[in-house]
Amino acid sequence: MSMFKWEVVDPAPGQAVLPMQRLPWGKTIGLGAQHVVAMFGATFVFPLVMGLDPNLAILFSGFCTILFLLIVQNRVPSYLGTSASFVASVAAIRALDEGNDSSYVTGAILVGGLVLAAVGVLVHFAGAQLIHRILPPAVTGAVVMLIGFNLAPVVAGIYWPQDQWIALLTAAFMVFAAVVLPGFWSRIAVLLALIFGYVLSWLADLVLGPITSVLGGATEATEHDRVSWAGVEAANWIGLPSGTLADGVSVVHGPSFSLTAILLVLPGVIALVAENTGHVKAVAEMTGQDLDPYMGRAIGADGIATAFSSAFGGSPTTTYAENIGVMGATRVYSSAAYYVAALVAILLGLCPKFGAVVNATPGGVLGGITVVLYGMIGLVGAKIWVENNIDFGNPVNMVGLSAGIIAGIGGVTLTFGDDFELGGIALGTILVIVFFHMVKGRGSDGSGTVTRNLSHPDYDEGVDDAASGGTHKR
Repeated sequence: MSMFKWEVVDPAPGQAVLPMQRLPWGKTIGLGAQHVVAMFGATFVFPLVMGLDPNLAILFSGFCTILFLLIVQNRVPSYLGTSASFVASVAAIRALDEGNDSSYVTGAILVGGLVLAAVGVLVHFAGAQLIHRILPPAVTGAVVMLIGFNLAPVVAGIYWPQDQWIALLTAAFMVFAAVVLPGFWSRIAVLLALIFGYVLSWLADLVLGPITSVLGGATEATEHDRVSWAGVEAANWIGLPSGTLADGVSVVHGPSFSLTAILLVLPGVIALVAENTGHVKAVAEMTGQDLDPYMGRAIGADGIATAFSSAFGGSPTTTYAENIGVMGATRVYSSAAYYVAALVAILLGLCPKFGAVVNATPGGVLGGITVVLYGMIGLVGAKIWVENNIDFGNPVNMVGLSAGIIAGIGGVTLTFGDDFELGGIALGTILVIVFFHMVKGRGSDGSGTVTRNLSHPDYDEGVDDAASGGTHKR
């Protein structure tokens, strides 16, 4: 069957539509638009917080989704939106010195994408078990956790102080929307929170007047409106993304390369491997199809897409959990709907006025959204541990991971000579991987008594517990 020949079906309610099937085009277009709404909030919020252009990110999310679908031969339905896995790394790069501008950010991400593509090739030929051997759930969870929690100072130091009350109300609304609203509405909580905060900021300008605070990138407090649409009025309705970023680099730009910056983004590759692996497994479970042969393709495709996007100044990409939620709710897994979503995103990306509206998002609104999102990224690491029954009574897990997590979150550094420094997420990830594998399978009889007593008060010598690596005894 041709890759672009979908079987047209019109199933009864509750019946699944598989990846190589599609509904009639009218319904398929409607579902494609729904996928755009689902990915929309996070796809342009993360470029904003990375200092990149959200309009360019939306445009390339469409191109990259098509590229992904072609590489996986339409067998793994997915939308590629902006990845959060590099946000902390980007913040660290921008904090290095004034010379590390946006071109070094996208250059480092491009290399990260190529590394991810290489991992995909290895997995394709060696099998998915390669991932589990090198990056078991204990390690993956630790890396994802330190990536998320490393972002706490970004919220506290940049976004939240711009308008603390708008930030607080936006965060409260997002928590409420994500948990309390029904079905699809809870899945677009980021988008709803952004609209809520935007409108609230506009009303605050009307009722309370300007606010005095330090804008992102500034050093002194100034009086300003929360919402300024000067850029929106000047933007064209149709055209390619253009203009300059906050650091003076052109929106569309070529990459520059720095070894320090590259090392800072490599931990994000581990998170992307975990995200793509989880995505393929989730789709396989929902559709009842064996997608293991496409695991390497999916990982490699995301890597190629990330490299392609960043080569032009765009944002890194990843398979989106938000869109898995849409598929789970509708039971429509048709890859045809994702082509429609990609085309809609490309059209939005070619509207500079739309991009200007996004760029005018008040800092307080971003503070409210990111304080929740960044925490969620960190807690995804804990979720990986819980779902894989990681036992912290086992000293391999408790001690082997602890140093790396603290080094990564706390910003511990190692200096080599006068010009090179390794720290933060990069150092934390290295310590997590090296220390874990250094002690894995090497515990002696009676070792780890303190950690087992902490997590297992009923600890007693005499009974093996396989969950603790064969050394925990009750």
